[in-house]
Amino acid sequence: MKFGGTSVGDQECIGRVVGILNHYHTAGDELCVVVSAMAGVTDQLHAIAAEIEGVRDDPPIDTFIASMRTRHGKVVQAVAPGESDAVMEVIDERLCNLKNILTAVYNLRELTPRSRDYIISFGERLSALIVSAALREAGVPSVALNGCEAGIRTTDRHGCAEVLPESGTHIKSRVVPLLAESVPVIMGYMGCTENGIVTTLGRSGSDYSAAIVGVAIDADEIWIWTDVDGVMTADPRVIEDARVLPDVSYHEAMELSFFGAKVLHPRCIEPAMQKSVPIRVKNTFNPEAPGSCLVDVSEPDHRVVKAITYIDKVSLINITGAQMVGQPGVARAIFSALGEFEVNVMMISQGSSEANISLIVDDEHLKAALAALNEVMQKGYIQEVEHDRNVVAVAVVGVGMAGTPGIAGRIFTALGREGINLMMLSQGSSEVNVSFVVKQADGQRAVRVLHDEFGLAEES
Repeated sequence: MKFGGTSVGDQECIGRVVGILNHYHTAGDELCVVVSAMAGVTDQLHAIAAEIEGVRDDPPIDTFIASMRTRHGKVVQAVAPGESDAVMEVIDERLCNLKNILTAVYNLRELTPRSRDYIISFGERLSALIVSAALREAGVPSVALNGCEAGIRTTDRHGCAEVLPESGTHIKSRVVPLLAESVPVIMGYMGCTENGIVTTLGRSGSDYSAAIVGVAIDADEIWIWTDVDGVMTADPRVIEDARVLPDVSYHEAMELSFFGAKVLHPRCIEPAMQKSVPIRVKNTFNPEAPGSCLVDVSEPDHRVVKAITYIDKVSLINITGAQMVGQPGVARAIFSALGEFEVNVMMISQGSSEANISLIVDDEHLKAALAALNEVMQKGYIQEVEHDRNVVAVAVVGVGMAGTPGIAGRIFTALGREGINLMMLSQGSSEVNVSFVVKQADGQRAVRVLHDEFGLAEES
C-alpha cells in the first residue's frame, strides 16, 4: 500500500492511514507500506535549495529548519506521543544533516544534481519515520526503511533515476522477512546507486517505488491510496458528471497517465504490467469506495471509448522545409538533436508530403527544443521552425477503439459541430489512443463535447 502526500499531510491524515493499515493488519493481511513526503514538503525542499544557491546574505536556512521541525514535531506529538522523544531525537539528527548540506550549497554557491537529490529526499525520511511510529503507537509492529535499506538500487541519473533489475532480489531478501512480524514502512521516491549515493525517481516517484517493491515481494495487489476515488472518465474539475472507472487495462491507464491523468504515473504501471500484478487505486478519505483496478484486460463495455484527458502547459512546434522531401536522415537529425538537448517529445505528426513535421513538447522543454532545432536548421536539413504555446493536447482513450470503424469520424464530427478546430492529429498503431491538439481556449470544451458524445457519464 502506497500513501501519497495528501494522505499523510497532517496528524488527522496520518491517523486515518493508521486506521486503514490497522484494519487490514488485524484481518490477517501481510502489509508493506510506501509513503510520500507530507503534502508540500518536497516542493519546499526544492525551493529552499534553489533559493540558497543564489542568495548572497542571510540565507534562510535556520528559519526553514525550524519550520520543518515545528510541523513534523506537532504531528509526532499527536500520533505517537508515547514515542515522541525518541522520534524527535532522530528527526533532529536528520534535520541537522539537512542543515549541513544546505549550508554547504550556500557556501559553495553550487547546487549539483547529486546534492539536490540528497536534499529533496528528506521529506520521505521524516514522514516514514512518523507513520511507522504511529503504527507502533496503535499496537502494530513496524519498522521504517529508507529506499536504500529496502534494496532499491538505481542508475546514477539524478532527478529521474531508473531502478536496476537486480533491485528485485535485494528488496525481496530485505523486506519479505519483515512481513511476518511487522509492517515495514518504506520511504518512497528515493533509492541509491550501487555505491550508496542517494537518488530520486522523478515525478510520482513514490508510485514507482510502490510498484517496484510490490512486484519484488510477490504482492497479491498493489494499492495506491490517493485523494480521489479512482481513475475517472475525465478530470472531475472539468467534467462534473465524470465517473469512476471500476476497471481499466494497463494500456489504457498508461495512455491516460501520459496525457495528464495524474492519478498514476506510467512508470508505476510498467513493472506491475510485466508481472500482471493488479494495481488498485483507492481514496484515503473515502476508504469504503471500491476504487479502480488496473488489470491486463478490462471488463467489456458497450462504449469503445473509456476516458478522455488533456494536457496543458505544452507547446506545438511546426518544422517545415521543401528540402525535407525525399531526403534521408532528416528525421534522424531532428530527433538526435532533440535527444542531445534532453527534450522529451510527447506527440509527433508528419504530413505525407514530408515537408512538415509537427511536435508537442512540455513548455519547460521548449527553449531547449528550439535551440536543438536551430542547430539542425543551420545544417540545412530544415528551413523554418515555428512554435505556439497557446495549445492543449487532448487524448481519447479506450482499448475498444482498436478495429472499430468510425471512431475518428465521430470525434471530428462532434468537434466540428462545436466549431473546434484541430491543429494536429496523432494516432498510434495500437489504436488505443487518438490524440489531437487544439487552441488552449478550446481544450476543456473539447473534453466536454467528447465526454457527452461517447456517453461516458452513463453507468454500464
